Amino acid sequence: MSSQTPSDRAVTRHSAQAVARHGWVQALLTVLAGLVTMGVVASLGLWAAGATDLPDNAFPRVVAATVVTAVGGSIELSGNAGALAETDVGLTVIPLSVTLAGALVTAWGFLRPLRHRAEAGTAELAGWAARIAVLWLLGLLGVALAARQTFAISVGGELEDLGDLFGISPEVGFTTDVPLTLVFGLLWLAGVLVLALLVSRGAPLPGRLVPLQTSVRPAAYAMVALLLAYVVLGLVVALVVAATRDYAAETFALILLGLPNLVWLALTIGLGATWNGRVQGPFALPMPHVLDEVLRGPEVSELNLGTLAEYDGRVWWLVVVDAVLLLAAAFVMAARSPAGMRAWQHAVHMAVALTLTVLMICLVGRISAHYGLSVLGIGDLGFLSGDLFLRPQWWTALGLALLWGLVIGFLGALLARTVSRKGRAGKEWQR
Repeated sequence: MSSQTPSDRAVTRHSAQAVARHGWVQALLTVLAGLVTMGVVASLGLWAAGATDLPDNAFPRVVAATVVTAVGGSIELSGNAGALAETDVGLTVIPLSVTLAGALVTAWGFLRPLRHRAEAGTAELAGWAARIAVLWLLGLLGVALAARQTFAISVGGELEDLGDLFGISPEVGFTTDVPLTLVFGLLWLAGVLVLALLVSRGAPLPGRLVPLQTSVRPAAYAMVALLLAYVVLGLVVALVVAATRDYAAETFALILLGLPNLVWLALTIGLGATWNGRVQGPFALPMPHVLDEVLRGPEVSELNLGTLAEYDGRVWWLVVVDAVLLLAAAFVMAARSPAGMRAWQHAVHMAVALTLTVLMICLVGRISAHYGLSVLGIGDLGFLSGDLFLRPQWWTALGLALLWGLVIGFLGALLARTVSRKGRAGKEWQR
Protein backbone atom coordinates (compact mmCIF):
# COMPACT_ATOMS: atom_id res chain seq x y z
CA MET A 1 0.00 0.00 0.00
CA SER A 2 1.12 3.54 -0.67
CA SER A 3 1.78 6.01 2.14
CA GLN A 4 0.39 9.54 1.84
CA THR A 5 1.76 12.70 3.38
CA PRO A 6 -0.63 15.08 5.16
CA SER A 7 -0.61 17.33 2.09
CA ASP A 8 -1.50 14.35 -0.12
CA ARG A 9 -4.39 13.47 2.15
CA ALA A 10 -5.55 17.08 2.10
CA VAL A 11 -5.55 17.12 -1.70
CA THR A 12 -7.42 13.82 -1.75
CA ARG A 13 -10.08 15.10 0.65
CA HIS A 14 -10.40 18.36 -1.27
CA SER A 15 -10.81 16.53 -4.59
CA ALA A 16 -13.36 14.14 -3.14
CA GLN A 17 -15.34 17.01 -1.68
CA ALA A 18 -15.21 18.85 -5.00
CA VAL A 19 -16.57 15.84 -6.87
CA ALA A 20 -19.31 15.37 -4.28
CA ARG A 21 -20.25 19.06 -4.26
CA HIS A 22 -20.13 19.76 -7.99
CA GLY A 23 -20.52 16.23 -9.33
CA TRP A 24 -23.72 16.82 -11.28
CA VAL A 25 -22.43 19.97 -12.94
CA GLN A 26 -19.14 18.32 -13.91
CA ALA A 27 -20.98 15.21 -15.08
CA LEU A 28 -23.28 17.35 -17.24
CA LEU A 29 -20.32 19.15 -18.77
CA THR A 30 -18.62 15.81 -19.47
CA VAL A 31 -21.69 14.39 -21.20
CA LEU A 32 -22.35 17.54 -23.20
CA ALA A 33 -18.71 17.77 -24.27
CA GLY A 34 -18.76 14.17 -25.49
CA LEU A 35 -22.03 14.46 -27.40
CA VAL A 36 -21.21 17.88 -28.88
CA THR A 37 -17.79 16.65 -30.01
CA MET A 38 -19.33 13.66 -31.75
CA GLY A 39 -21.99 15.86 -33.30
CA VAL A 40 -19.43 18.34 -34.65
CA VAL A 41 -17.16 15.62 -36.08
CA ALA A 42 -20.14 13.83 -37.65
CA SER A 43 -21.49 17.10 -39.09
CA LEU A 44 -18.18 18.03 -40.68
CA GLY A 45 -17.70 14.54 -42.07
CA LEU A 46 -21.19 14.36 -43.53
CA TRP A 47 -20.81 17.88 -44.92
CA ALA A 48 -17.61 16.83 -46.69
CA ALA A 49 -19.46 13.78 -48.01
CA GLY A 50 -22.18 15.98 -49.50
CA ALA A 51 -24.98 15.06 -47.08
CA THR A 52 -26.11 18.68 -46.82
CA ASP A 53 -27.88 18.17 -50.15
CA LEU A 54 -30.31 15.65 -48.66
CA PRO A 55 -33.98 16.65 -49.11
CA ASP A 56 -36.46 17.75 -46.45
CA ASN A 57 -33.80 19.35 -44.23
CA ALA A 58 -32.71 15.88 -43.19
CA PHE A 59 -29.10 16.77 -42.45
CA PRO A 60 -29.50 17.28 -38.66
CA ARG A 61 -31.34 13.96 -38.33
CA VAL A 62 -28.66 12.15 -40.31
CA VAL A 63 -26.07 13.67 -37.98
CA ALA A 64 -28.07 12.37 -35.00
CA ALA A 65 -28.22 8.91 -36.58
CA THR A 66 -24.45 8.99 -37.10
CA VAL A 67 -23.88 9.80 -33.43
CA VAL A 68 -26.24 6.96 -32.45
CA THR A 69 -24.31 4.43 -34.53
CA ALA A 70 -20.99 5.80 -33.23
CA VAL A 71 -21.82 4.64 -29.70
CA GLY A 72 -23.11 1.25 -30.80
CA GLY A 73 -26.75 2.26 -31.16
CA SER A 74 -29.12 0.54 -33.53
CA ILE A 75 -30.57 2.30 -36.59
CA GLU A 76 -33.39 0.48 -38.35
CA LEU A 77 -33.78 1.12 -42.08
CA SER A 78 -37.04 0.61 -43.90
CA GLY A 79 -38.22 0.84 -47.47
CA ASN A 80 -41.57 1.41 -49.15
CA ALA A 81 -42.25 1.30 -52.87
CA GLY A 82 -46.02 1.06 -53.09
CA ALA A 83 -48.30 -1.91 -53.59
CA LEU A 84 -46.55 -3.29 -56.69
CA ALA A 85 -42.98 -3.02 -55.50
CA GLU A 86 -40.87 -4.08 -52.55
CA THR A 87 -37.68 -2.74 -51.03
CA ASP A 88 -35.09 -4.37 -48.82
CA VAL A 89 -32.71 -2.09 -46.93
CA GLY A 90 -30.05 -2.74 -44.31
CA LEU A 91 -26.98 -0.94 -42.95
CA THR A 92 -24.47 -1.83 -40.26
CA VAL A 93 -21.39 0.34 -39.85
CA ILE A 94 -19.75 2.25 -37.00
CA PRO A 95 -18.17 5.63 -37.90
CA LEU A 96 -15.12 5.13 -35.71
CA SER A 97 -13.73 8.64 -36.17
CA VAL A 98 -16.84 9.95 -34.42
CA THR A 99 -16.58 7.19 -31.82
CA LEU A 100 -12.93 7.91 -31.06
CA ALA A 101 -13.45 11.67 -30.75
CA GLY A 102 -16.33 11.19 -28.33
CA ALA A 103 -14.46 8.59 -26.30
CA LEU A 104 -11.37 10.78 -25.86
CA VAL A 105 -13.37 13.82 -24.74
CA THR A 106 -15.63 11.81 -22.43
CA ALA A 107 -12.67 10.02 -20.85
CA TRP A 108 -10.88 13.33 -20.28
CA GLY A 109 -13.95 14.80 -18.59
CA PHE A 110 -14.31 11.72 -16.40
CA LEU A 111 -10.68 11.75 -15.26
CA ARG A 112 -10.26 15.49 -14.77
CA PRO A 113 -11.81 15.75 -11.26
CA LEU A 114 -9.81 12.69 -10.16
CA ARG A 115 -6.38 14.00 -11.02
CA HIS A 116 -3.73 14.56 -8.33
CA ARG A 117 -5.13 11.64 -6.37
CA ALA A 118 -3.23 8.61 -5.07
CA GLU A 119 -6.30 6.52 -4.32
CA ALA A 120 -10.08 6.77 -4.62
CA GLY A 121 -12.82 4.88 -2.84
CA THR A 122 -15.04 2.44 -4.68
CA ALA A 123 -18.20 4.29 -3.63
CA GLU A 124 -16.77 7.61 -4.82
CA LEU A 125 -15.82 6.28 -8.26
CA ALA A 126 -19.13 4.46 -8.61
CA GLY A 127 -21.07 7.59 -7.66
CA TRP A 128 -19.11 9.76 -10.09
CA ALA A 129 -19.60 7.25 -12.91
CA ALA A 130 -23.31 6.89 -12.06
CA ARG A 131 -23.88 10.64 -12.39
CA ILE A 132 -22.29 10.60 -15.82
CA ALA A 133 -24.28 7.49 -16.82
CA VAL A 134 -27.65 8.99 -15.84
CA LEU A 135 -27.04 12.20 -17.77
CA TRP A 136 -25.53 10.25 -20.66
CA LEU A 137 -28.67 8.14 -21.02
CA LEU A 138 -30.85 11.26 -21.03
CA GLY A 139 -28.68 12.94 -23.65
CA LEU A 140 -28.52 9.80 -25.80
CA LEU A 141 -32.29 9.41 -25.55
CA GLY A 142 -32.74 12.88 -27.02
CA VAL A 143 -30.33 12.16 -29.86
CA ALA A 144 -31.98 8.80 -30.56
CA LEU A 145 -35.46 10.31 -30.75
CA ALA A 146 -34.17 12.90 -33.23
CA ALA A 147 -32.63 10.25 -35.51
CA ARG A 148 -35.52 9.44 -37.83
CA GLN A 149 -36.27 10.44 -41.43
CA THR A 150 -37.84 9.20 -44.67
CA PHE A 151 -36.49 9.96 -48.16
CA ALA A 152 -38.16 9.64 -51.55
CA ILE A 153 -35.94 7.98 -54.17
CA SER A 154 -35.96 9.28 -57.71
CA VAL A 155 -35.64 6.35 -60.13
CA GLY A 156 -35.63 8.47 -63.28
CA GLY A 157 -36.39 7.78 -66.93
CA GLU A 158 -39.02 5.28 -68.08
CA LEU A 159 -39.17 3.66 -64.67
CA GLU A 160 -40.32 7.00 -63.26
CA ASP A 161 -43.25 6.96 -65.71
CA LEU A 162 -44.00 3.35 -64.75
CA GLY A 163 -44.02 4.38 -61.14
CA ASP A 164 -46.49 7.19 -61.83
CA LEU A 165 -48.73 4.76 -63.69
CA PHE A 166 -48.81 2.04 -61.05
CA GLY A 167 -48.39 4.22 -57.98
CA ILE A 168 -44.82 3.08 -57.30
CA SER A 169 -43.02 5.68 -55.21
CA PRO A 170 -39.84 4.20 -53.70
CA GLU A 171 -38.92 5.52 -50.28
CA VAL A 172 -36.26 4.65 -47.77
CA GLY A 173 -36.14 5.80 -44.19
CA PHE A 174 -34.43 5.22 -40.89
CA THR A 175 -35.41 5.27 -37.26
CA THR A 176 -33.73 4.37 -34.00
CA ASP A 177 -34.33 1.28 -31.90
CA VAL A 178 -34.37 3.38 -28.73
CA PRO A 179 -34.21 0.63 -26.04
CA LEU A 180 -31.38 -1.19 -27.81
CA THR A 181 -29.55 2.08 -28.42
CA LEU A 182 -29.71 2.97 -24.72
CA VAL A 183 -28.40 -0.47 -23.72
CA PHE A 184 -25.47 -0.42 -26.12
CA GLY A 185 -24.83 3.26 -25.46
CA LEU A 186 -24.54 2.53 -21.74
CA LEU A 187 -22.17 -0.37 -22.44
CA TRP A 188 -20.09 1.94 -24.64
CA LEU A 189 -19.87 4.52 -21.87
CA ALA A 190 -18.92 1.87 -19.30
CA GLY A 191 -16.16 0.64 -21.60
CA VAL A 192 -14.82 4.17 -22.09
CA LEU A 193 -14.77 4.92 -18.34
CA VAL A 194 -13.16 1.61 -17.36
CA LEU A 195 -10.54 1.91 -20.09
CA ALA A 196 -9.81 5.49 -19.02
CA LEU A 197 -9.11 4.30 -15.47
CA LEU A 198 -6.90 1.48 -16.74
CA VAL A 199 -4.89 3.59 -19.16
CA SER A 200 -4.30 6.78 -17.24
CA ARG A 201 -1.25 6.64 -15.00
CA GLY A 202 -2.58 9.52 -12.89
CA ALA A 203 -6.07 8.05 -12.35
CA PRO A 204 -6.66 6.74 -8.81
CA LEU A 205 -7.94 3.23 -8.20
CA PRO A 206 -9.70 1.76 -5.17
CA GLY A 207 -7.36 -0.05 -2.80
CA ARG A 208 -8.53 -3.50 -3.89
CA LEU A 209 -7.68 -2.72 -7.53
CA VAL A 210 -4.22 -1.23 -6.92
CA PRO A 211 -2.51 -4.46 -8.16
CA LEU A 212 -3.96 -3.70 -11.60
CA GLN A 213 -1.57 -0.77 -11.76
CA THR A 214 1.36 -3.09 -12.35
CA SER A 215 -0.36 -5.95 -14.19
CA VAL A 216 -3.01 -4.43 -16.45
CA ARG A 217 -2.24 -0.74 -16.88
CA PRO A 218 1.01 -1.13 -18.85
CA ALA A 219 -0.65 -3.44 -21.40
CA ALA A 220 -3.80 -1.30 -21.66
CA TYR A 221 -1.73 1.85 -22.13
CA ALA A 222 0.41 0.19 -24.81
CA MET A 223 -2.62 -0.98 -26.81
CA VAL A 224 -4.35 2.40 -26.69
CA ALA A 225 -1.09 4.07 -27.72
CA LEU A 226 -0.79 1.57 -30.59
CA LEU A 227 -4.30 2.29 -31.88
CA LEU A 228 -3.80 6.04 -31.63
CA ALA A 229 -0.43 5.78 -33.39
CA TYR A 230 -2.15 4.08 -36.32
CA VAL A 231 -4.76 6.84 -36.44
CA VAL A 232 -2.08 9.55 -36.41
CA LEU A 233 -0.11 7.77 -39.13
CA GLY A 234 -3.26 7.35 -41.21
CA LEU A 235 -4.11 11.00 -40.69
CA VAL A 236 -0.72 12.08 -42.03
CA VAL A 237 -1.12 9.88 -45.11
CA ALA A 238 -4.69 11.11 -45.69
CA LEU A 239 -3.67 14.76 -45.45
CA VAL A 240 -0.90 14.16 -47.99
CA VAL A 241 -3.45 12.53 -50.29
CA ALA A 242 -5.87 15.42 -49.82
CA ALA A 243 -3.15 17.92 -50.69
CA THR A 244 -1.86 16.09 -53.78
CA ARG A 245 -4.94 14.48 -55.31
CA ASP A 246 -8.20 15.75 -56.78
CA TYR A 247 -10.61 14.23 -54.24
CA ALA A 248 -9.90 16.32 -51.16
CA ALA A 249 -13.57 16.41 -50.04
CA GLU A 250 -13.86 12.62 -50.08
CA THR A 251 -10.59 12.32 -48.17
CA PHE A 252 -11.77 14.70 -45.45
CA ALA A 253 -15.06 12.79 -45.23
CA LEU A 254 -13.06 9.63 -44.65
CA ILE A 255 -10.88 11.31 -42.02
CA LEU A 256 -13.87 12.65 -40.08
CA LEU A 257 -16.06 9.57 -40.34
CA GLY A 258 -14.06 6.40 -40.86
CA LEU A 259 -10.30 6.84 -40.58
CA PRO A 260 -9.93 4.31 -37.71
CA ASN A 261 -12.09 1.87 -39.69
CA LEU A 262 -9.46 1.90 -42.42
CA VAL A 263 -6.21 2.08 -40.44
CA TRP A 264 -7.22 -0.53 -37.86
CA LEU A 265 -8.28 -2.80 -40.71
CA ALA A 266 -4.77 -2.26 -42.12
CA LEU A 267 -3.31 -3.25 -38.74
CA THR A 268 -5.04 -6.64 -38.83
CA ILE A 269 -4.14 -7.22 -42.48
CA GLY A 270 -0.50 -6.45 -41.69
CA LEU A 271 -0.64 -9.20 -39.07
CA GLY A 272 -1.74 -11.60 -41.81
CA ALA A 273 -5.47 -11.63 -41.08
CA THR A 274 -8.05 -12.22 -43.82
CA TRP A 275 -11.36 -10.44 -44.24
CA ASN A 276 -14.16 -11.69 -46.47
CA GLY A 277 -16.22 -9.22 -48.43
CA ARG A 278 -18.06 -8.22 -51.55
CA VAL A 279 -18.96 -4.93 -53.23
CA GLN A 280 -21.78 -4.72 -55.76
CA GLY A 281 -23.83 -1.89 -57.20
CA PRO A 282 -23.40 1.78 -56.28
CA PHE A 283 -21.70 1.10 -52.96
CA ALA A 284 -17.97 1.63 -52.54
CA LEU A 285 -15.44 1.12 -49.79
CA PRO A 286 -13.38 4.05 -48.56
CA MET A 287 -10.02 4.81 -50.11
CA PRO A 288 -7.60 3.41 -51.09
CA HIS A 289 -9.33 2.31 -54.26
CA VAL A 290 -7.48 -1.02 -54.19
CA LEU A 291 -9.96 -2.27 -51.58
CA ASP A 292 -12.81 -1.76 -54.01
CA GLU A 293 -10.88 -3.46 -56.80
CA VAL A 294 -10.27 -6.58 -54.71
CA LEU A 295 -13.82 -6.94 -53.41
CA ARG A 296 -15.99 -5.75 -56.30
CA GLY A 297 -17.72 -8.61 -58.06
CA PRO A 298 -20.55 -11.13 -57.75
CA GLU A 299 -18.58 -13.58 -55.60
CA VAL A 300 -17.27 -13.28 -52.05
CA SER A 301 -13.60 -12.27 -52.13
CA GLU A 302 -10.77 -12.46 -49.61
CA LEU A 303 -9.02 -9.30 -48.47
CA ASN A 304 -5.50 -10.02 -47.23
CA LEU A 305 -1.87 -9.32 -48.00
CA GLY A 306 -1.82 -11.70 -50.94
CA THR A 307 -4.91 -10.42 -52.74
CA LEU A 308 -4.00 -6.77 -52.14
CA ALA A 309 -0.44 -7.35 -53.38
CA GLU A 310 -1.83 -8.47 -56.75
CA TYR A 311 -3.00 -4.88 -57.28
CA ASP A 312 -0.38 -2.94 -55.34
CA GLY A 313 2.88 -4.45 -54.09
CA ARG A 314 3.36 -1.63 -51.60
CA VAL A 315 0.88 -3.39 -49.33
CA TRP A 316 3.77 -5.47 -47.94
CA TRP A 317 4.91 -2.35 -46.11
CA LEU A 318 1.98 -2.98 -43.77
CA VAL A 319 3.96 -5.86 -42.29
CA VAL A 320 6.92 -3.56 -41.63
CA VAL A 321 4.73 -0.87 -40.09
CA ASP A 322 3.03 -3.48 -37.88
CA ALA A 323 6.37 -4.88 -36.73
CA VAL A 324 7.82 -1.46 -35.86
CA LEU A 325 4.76 -0.11 -34.05
CA LEU A 326 4.07 -3.36 -32.22
CA LEU A 327 7.67 -3.55 -31.05
CA ALA A 328 7.43 0.05 -29.83
CA ALA A 329 4.21 -0.82 -27.96
CA ALA A 330 5.81 -3.90 -26.41
CA PHE A 331 8.83 -1.81 -25.35
CA VAL A 332 6.57 0.79 -23.73
CA MET A 333 4.58 -1.91 -21.95
CA ALA A 334 7.72 -3.55 -20.57
CA ALA A 335 9.31 -0.24 -19.58
CA ARG A 336 6.20 0.71 -17.58
CA SER A 337 5.99 -2.68 -15.85
CA PRO A 338 7.69 -3.73 -12.60
CA ALA A 339 11.41 -4.35 -12.98
CA GLY A 340 11.19 -7.91 -11.68
CA MET A 341 8.80 -9.15 -14.35
CA ARG A 342 10.28 -11.82 -16.60
CA ALA A 343 10.42 -11.71 -20.38
CA TRP A 344 7.97 -14.57 -20.83
CA GLN A 345 5.46 -12.76 -18.62
CA HIS A 346 5.74 -9.68 -20.82
CA ALA A 347 5.19 -11.93 -23.82
CA VAL A 348 2.02 -13.41 -22.32
CA HIS A 349 0.67 -9.98 -21.36
CA MET A 350 1.38 -8.62 -24.83
CA ALA A 351 -0.25 -11.64 -26.49
CA VAL A 352 -3.43 -11.33 -24.43
CA ALA A 353 -3.60 -7.55 -24.91
CA LEU A 354 -3.04 -7.72 -28.68
CA THR A 355 -5.56 -10.54 -29.09
CA LEU A 356 -8.22 -8.53 -27.24
CA THR A 357 -7.36 -5.48 -29.33
CA VAL A 358 -7.75 -7.40 -32.59
CA LEU A 359 -11.00 -8.87 -31.28
CA MET A 360 -12.27 -5.35 -30.68
CA ILE A 361 -11.24 -4.29 -34.20
CA CYS A 362 -13.02 -7.28 -35.69
CA LEU A 363 -16.19 -6.47 -33.76
CA VAL A 364 -16.37 -2.76 -34.60
CA GLY A 365 -14.82 -2.92 -38.08
CA ARG A 366 -17.49 -5.03 -39.75
CA ILE A 367 -19.51 -3.40 -42.53
CA SER A 368 -22.80 -4.47 -44.06
CA ALA A 369 -25.02 -2.51 -46.43
CA HIS A 370 -27.77 -3.60 -48.80
CA TYR A 371 -30.48 -1.94 -50.82
CA GLY A 372 -32.77 -3.70 -53.27
CA LEU A 373 -35.87 -2.67 -55.24
CA SER A 374 -38.08 -5.19 -57.01
CA VAL A 375 -41.05 -4.27 -59.23
CA LEU A 376 -43.88 -6.68 -60.08
CA GLY A 377 -41.91 -9.48 -58.44
CA ILE A 378 -39.15 -9.35 -61.05
CA GLY A 379 -36.39 -9.09 -58.42
CA ASP A 380 -33.74 -6.49 -57.68
CA LEU A 381 -33.30 -3.88 -60.37
CA GLY A 382 -29.56 -3.78 -60.96
CA PHE A 383 -29.15 -0.02 -61.11
CA LEU A 384 -31.26 0.47 -57.95
CA SER A 385 -29.72 -2.25 -55.81
CA GLY A 386 -26.41 -2.81 -54.17
CA ASP A 387 -24.65 -4.98 -51.65
CA LEU A 388 -21.55 -4.40 -49.55
CA PHE A 389 -20.17 -6.38 -46.66
CA LEU A 390 -16.84 -6.88 -44.94
CA ARG A 391 -16.29 -9.34 -42.10
CA PRO A 392 -13.22 -10.99 -40.57
CA GLN A 393 -12.10 -14.57 -40.47
CA TRP A 394 -12.18 -14.61 -36.69
CA TRP A 395 -9.95 -17.48 -35.65
CA THR A 396 -7.24 -16.65 -38.15
CA ALA A 397 -7.09 -13.04 -37.01
CA LEU A 398 -7.08 -13.91 -33.30
CA GLY A 399 -4.57 -16.72 -33.70
CA LEU A 400 -2.12 -14.52 -35.60
CA ALA A 401 -2.54 -11.75 -33.00
CA LEU A 402 -1.69 -14.23 -30.25
CA LEU A 403 1.42 -15.40 -32.10
CA TRP A 404 2.60 -11.87 -32.91
CA GLY A 405 1.99 -10.83 -29.31
CA LEU A 406 4.11 -13.63 -27.89
CA VAL A 407 7.05 -12.93 -30.19
CA ILE A 408 6.91 -9.13 -30.09
CA GLY A 409 6.23 -9.10 -26.35
CA PHE A 410 9.34 -11.15 -25.69
CA LEU A 411 11.49 -8.94 -27.94
CA GLY A 412 10.09 -5.80 -26.34
CA ALA A 413 10.99 -7.12 -22.90
CA LEU A 414 14.58 -7.75 -24.01
CA LEU A 415 14.83 -4.22 -25.40
CA ALA A 416 13.34 -2.75 -22.24
CA ARG A 417 16.17 -4.22 -20.18
CA THR A 418 18.32 -1.42 -21.55
CA VAL A 419 16.10 1.07 -19.70
CA SER A 420 17.08 1.82 -16.12
CA ARG A 421 13.86 1.23 -14.25
CA LYS A 422 15.68 0.86 -10.91
CA GLY A 423 12.93 -1.37 -9.61
CA ARG A 424 10.67 1.57 -8.87
CA ALA A 425 7.85 0.96 -11.33
CA GLY A 426 5.42 0.04 -8.60
CA LYS A 427 6.20 3.21 -6.64
CA GLU A 428 5.80 5.35 -9.75
CA TRP A 429 2.33 3.90 -10.30
CA GLN A 430 1.34 4.88 -6.79
CA ARG A 431 2.30 8.52 -7.09
